[in-house]
Amino acid sequence: MSSGLVLIDKPKDWTSHDVVAKMRGVLGTRKVGHAGTLDPMATGLLILGVNQGTKLLQYLLGQDKSYTARIRLGQTTLSDDAESEVLESFDAGGVSEVFVDQEIAKLTGTFEQVPSSVSAKKIDGARAYDLVRAGKVVKLEPKTITITTFLRTSEISYHDGLADFDVLVDCSTGTYIRALARDIGARLGVGGHLIGLRRTSIAEFNVAAATEMTAEPRLIDLKSAAGALFRSKEITEQQEVDLRHGKQVLLESESGLLALIRNNQLVALAEPAGDLYKSMAVFQGEA
Repeated sequence: MSSGLVLIDKPKDWTSHDVVAKMRGVLGTRKVGHAGTLDPMATGLLILGVNQGTKLLQYLLGQDKSYTARIRLGQTTLSDDAESEVLESFDAGGVSEVFVDQEIAKLTGTFEQVPSSVSAKKIDGARAYDLVRAGKVVKLEPKTITITTFLRTSEISYHDGLADFDVLVDCSTGTYIRALARDIGARLGVGGHLIGLRRTSIAEFNVAAATEMTAEPRLIDLKSAAGALFRSKEITEQQEVDLRHGKQVLLESESGLLALIRNNQLVALAEPAGDLYKSMAVFQGEA
């Protein structure tokens, strides 16, 4: 297997680690990693780096993401999603779509979000979810996030005192969608949690191009993968030699991180260093 990225449509009840372990066998290489964990309950886009493609994963972690989700009002849970027991129940039958849309609008833009307590955040070296499950009280510091799109995309379904509806969210990295469900429920005084989540995109990569676990994975080559994330620039043979020897190169009229290409292959990712460019990652040629 060559190097690059593989887009997987993660099924429900699989951990991200499960997917990586499975794909190591399918792809015939131990060098497989992923860019951004999905909870077992969630489905959707999981980007895998294969061989040298693992060098690209760090540049995907900070990219914006898109999700579709289903929120339930009328119950709170320990984990703010359907993966844990119900803590409290309320009657959400009287919550109107107008009130829901008003609270959604208030949670659009840039603001401070307190992560879900059952999360992978570390407190004094321990994961928050381990502390919570051990019966300890966890207080996480808020984090600045940006939500560019937050829309209700279905009518509200009322049943047994509960209210369910679908949403679309475009957001910055680090956003907890289940925390949005929690906060909407809290603002409306009826509690809330997430009962469905699907990641649809990361940066320019969309789940529509992903393969299911039972299908043959399709590899996005290094040049195409890097070109989807950064501006590409052709370099000379001497510049390639210099980059491979750790030297800085002069690239005219450019700014920002670049994907440097020669002979139709990705040579390096480089960033400005004064008037020159220095390599952040160098890639070996593949046949």
